[in-house]
Amino acid sequence: MELLPRLDPEEIQRLDRAHVFHSWSAQDLIDPPVVVSARGSRFTDDSGREYLDFASQLVNVNLGHQHPELVEAIAEAAGRMATMAPGFAVETRSQAAAMIADKAPGDLDSVFFTNGGADANEHAIRMARLHTGRHKVLAAYRSYHGGTAAAMALTGEPRRWGSEPSVSGVVHHFGPYPYRSPFHSESESQECERALAHLREVIAVEGPQHVAAIVLETIVGTNGVLVPPDGYLAGVREICDEHGIVMIADEVMAGFGRAGEWFAVDRWCVTPDLITFAKGVNSGYVPLGGVIVSAAIRETFGQRPYPGGLTYQGHPLACASAVASMRIFERDDIVGRARTLGADVIGPGLREIAQRHPSVGDVRGLGVMWAVELVRDRETREPLVPFNAHGAQAAPMAEVAAACKKSGLWPMVAGNRVHVVPPLTTSPDEVREGLAILDEALAVADAHTA
Repeated sequence: MELLPRLDPEEIQRLDRAHVFHSWSAQDLIDPPVVVSARGSRFTDDSGREYLDFASQLVNVNLGHQHPELVEAIAEAAGRMATMAPGFAVETRSQAAAMIADKAPGDLDSVFFTNGGADANEHAIRMARLHTGRHKVLAAYRSYHGGTAAAMALTGEPRRWGSEPSVSGVVHHFGPYPYRSPFHSESESQECERALAHLREVIAVEGPQHVAAIVLETIVGTNGVLVPPDGYLAGVREICDEHGIVMIADEVMAGFGRAGEWFAVDRWCVTPDLITFAKGVNSGYVPLGGVIVSAAIRETFGQRPYPGGLTYQGHPLACASAVASMRIFERDDIVGRARTLGADVIGPGLREIAQRHPSVGDVRGLGVMWAVELVRDRETREPLVPFNAHGAQAAPMAEVAAACKKSGLWPMVAGNRVHVVPPLTTSPDEVREGLAILDEALAVADAHTA
């Protein structure tokens, strides 16, 4: 009996349409492509068309598709121990936790494993609330923290709306966004100063004695690749210390090399109390996430049980993939490679593209995490498509995406932006190939400019 029968593409598509309920989608209005193979920075559909993956799928395939050593490590681990409940000490779980703790800043030395980023954020705010005895949690607008209840409540963009009313106690505030400053700032330093003043004011009116945590994406991901101005994270750290508030850095997207550091907070030499991670820890080969916990918060639960857990917490195969991934990172200097790729290839390439296209309003990013913000008018900064555009309103961005795909580039499109987030192992020549396709596709956006 063949336990894993191979299906032809037509059967794959038929079964998908009949039985798979897709996320974030109107089920009758989508037609998912059938992918038949993937390797490195490319994948191939059932028609034989090959795409250069400039999205890293969901910005998680940091080591690329089908990395042979990573696949081999998972297979080897399955032969040793396919699964074991989280209450036991097992080899790969212990190894993964020790390696992650070693990479984390400061005294963040314990790891609570989860199945992904959303539940990591769920547990982080639960830890913060129990540690402080407070209930309120501050999170930014223009943020995404996951699709589960509390993580969705933290989220500061339209995907939250369909889940409301939701978990209580979450208060939203504006973070820094120099290109579209909510504070009418004229420089990054002014944006930093005013964003921190705004945060202080929100805490004051909410009552600092009631605020358990401030949760922020170190670099805002899906909502724009918003790199914080120098001094902002240090300012948040100072505010948290002043009021006994737990600082939670959501590094689900920015961590594990994506921003050219093991953790993006390292760029600004800031140590939060909790770091949440997932995605790049093992390139998504097996579901894995977690919370890296400071000594003080770990001590809170030294003699007091932590009220939370998951059946697949620290799954041996997932942890094996994390161990193998981090060893590859170390051997091949993937973090340094990502930093160089951003500084020497992606950043300069995008800035050259911006000079040629009136539709490019802003280019920003670090490492292998960049965004090209498209506008109708550079002077007014009117977005190419309105906020939360759907249907006909979103057509210009859909046209740009279609032009990319027609030429063999799979882009990440979010709002009025094209994000440039290929695997960290993508070669400079492959990046240049992708940028050349994007350069050509932006002529479509230029046609919509004033």
